[in-house]
Amino acid sequence: MAKYVPDVKTQRWVIVAQSRTKRPDESGEKPSAPTEKPVCPFCTGNEAMTPPELYRIGPGEKNGPGWHVRVVPNKYPITDLHEVIIHSPSDTDDIEHLPMEQVTRILTTYRDRYRAHDTDGQVIIFCNHGFHAGASLKHPHAQLVVVPKQINLDSLSREPIANIIEDNTYFVTYCPDFSQWPYEVWITPKTESAKFSDVTDTELPDLARIMQSVLQKLEKIYLVSPIKPKDRSENVFVYNYYIYHGPNWFLRIIPRFIHRAGFELGTGLNVNIIDPTQAAKEITEMH
Repeated sequence: MAKYVPDVKTQRWVIVAQSRTKRPDESGEKPSAPTEKPVCPFCTGNEAMTPPELYRIGPGEKNGPGWHVRVVPNKYPITDLHEVIIHSPSDTDDIEHLPMEQVTRILTTYRDRYRAHDTDGQVIIFCNHGFHAGASLKHPHAQLVVVPKQINLDSLSREPIANIIEDNTYFVTYCPDFSQWPYEVWITPKTESAKFSDVTDTELPDLARIMQSVLQKLEKIYLVSPIKPKDRSENVFVYNYYIYHGPNWFLRIIPRFIHRAGFELGTGLNVNIIDPTQAAKEITEMH
């Protein structure tokens, strides 16, 4: 069971989740022999290594191969309801490189699992892409957690649209003036007041296209950027994103160009070394 500890002065909370210390970690894992490769529990054929699946898109028997997207309980949960959304059978390709049809399947899964838990509490969907972004396994996946409604979440609300990168029929991407991270990008629906559970099947392909487009552009900027930390010289695009849990939802993408250090941790103030106007211009012009 997750343990919730409040700070009575600030109304902020801490979750104590000791099971997280047991989760697998491929970030520093080295095979004992050159031909030995760690077995990935998320790869097709290894379905028995995960808890019984909760949802799938694709053919095949439950808990067997044939799936396109698969959802299972997290074996090392943060909260009492915590799921893993496995993006595809591919051990390497993620949203920026998958076929558009597969990206739409992933976002459909997000929407459907959000709906499944909408009355259980506050539904948070997030993705840690790359070990420096907090991933413990390299196989691309996202996570869904449900936080009780009485817990105050210290999260941003939708920022005004400024520094637009791209828009289509239903969605717009932009770099808010309030961006806290270099090249931070938000995706918002053009309709207001909606929750993520309200996204329709008609709208999901538009969301898939605009999300893949901006991730592809951010990847190109990231891989050649001189501001990337020196310990991230490997050819891997590192980023996080999450979907806001309430009305006026948005999807916030944070490329991990920088570390946070003592000043930010001690003051709660964030230092953004790239002006959002410049960031939007660079992303827009990237081909």
